[in-house]
Amino acid sequence: MSQQGFNAIALSIPVFFLLIGLEIWLERRERKALYRLNDTINDLACGTIQQLAGVFGKTVLFAGYILLFERFAFFRLDPGNWAHWPIAFLGIDFFYYWFHRASHEVNFLWAAHIVHHQSEEYNLSVALRQSAIQQFLGAPFYWPLALLGVPPMMFLALDAFDTLYQFWIHTRTIGRMGFLEGILNTPSNHRVHHGSNAKYIDRNHGGVLIVWDRLFGTYQREEEEPAYGVTRPLANWNPLWANLQYWSELVGVARRTRRWRDKLLIFLKLPGWRPADVPFEKPPYMPIEGRKYDARPPGGLATEAVGQFLLAMGAVIALLFGGGLFTVPVKVALALFAVWGLTNVGGLFDRRAWLPASETARWAATFAAAVLLAPAPWRLAAGASALAFAAAALVPVLRKRERFVRPARAEEQLPVLVTQEEGARA
Repeated sequence: MSQQGFNAIALSIPVFFLLIGLEIWLERRERKALYRLNDTINDLACGTIQQLAGVFGKTVLFAGYILLFERFAFFRLDPGNWAHWPIAFLGIDFFYYWFHRASHEVNFLWAAHIVHHQSEEYNLSVALRQSAIQQFLGAPFYWPLALLGVPPMMFLALDAFDTLYQFWIHTRTIGRMGFLEGILNTPSNHRVHHGSNAKYIDRNHGGVLIVWDRLFGTYQREEEEPAYGVTRPLANWNPLWANLQYWSELVGVARRTRRWRDKLLIFLKLPGWRPADVPFEKPPYMPIEGRKYDARPPGGLATEAVGQFLLAMGAVIALLFGGGLFTVPVKVALALFAVWGLTNVGGLFDRRAWLPASETARWAATFAAAVLLAPAPWRLAAGASALAFAAAALVPVLRKRERFVRPARAEEQLPVLVTQEEGARA
């Protein structure tokens, strides 16, 4: 999903969570394995970081489009003419198809887009799992629309619709939808897109309309149930690492290959390409085998993880909806608190050895920021509040610090989910 329609997406967050709650209720009622706590929190953490990036980058993102429209548009569509809206929508959905397709076929674009595909589940929370980087790489793909006269506000409205539409198709609770399968991007069509099965890879790139895939040869009908995720699993719950892992892999290949030409080509070739002198590393497991990464926090700390996640979400919501109330230093402090907190939540689920020290440092920094940035009359209260939250967060972690160890191999934390019933209990 493209992310230019920022305000509409942010305002829709309560509806997203309501629908996720409904899907979880359906899961429990029908005893299906659709959600896991660790996976869902990781999905939402990635989406939260993506929204934070938008807070600081949305002006830059849209500046190029406005400049092209104001100075170089060949003609201009009229927002007051209803007949111009479907024309603009077709243009937006068409360019979305090509941006999305390129994100699967060009390595440096895939390095951003891969975040959306890393989850080994398929549910509505996956729709919110987005890359912080992709929105910056995707903006130029839509600039031809500025030259073709789509006004900025018309573009924002229709792009937001294109994005919002794609939320509901991330579900396994809706089957095939008859003749609509040949026209629209449906849950069935999009399940194929998220499959790691050989026949499903790089298929069904459409946003709202699936006709682009039919026209350009990338359509695949859903047959057997897809194996979700990527062929080289992330095997990690750290949302920052989720955004950086594939970039790290590309940079590593570029450093190891001898030829300068290959150092460039690794970023431009198809995902999966390697220079002759850099062999593939064996992934920890293959998703097609039915194995899923399922590391969990030490006993009793799942509630701690949820609490820390909610605190980070609170900071982000404050930035999204009350940003005008804060100074720039406070905004930066809230963003750092959220990102650091979400990273530590991932470390808590993964039982990383660095988690106790990182969490201690985070709350020390939070106390310092609360005292330094709060207005003078409120500094004592802010400091006391930070200490109270710090104590509640740190005591459970420090009590079980001996249980935080980095496993020698990711495989040590990979149980096999044999049946839906076992997955539902996971």
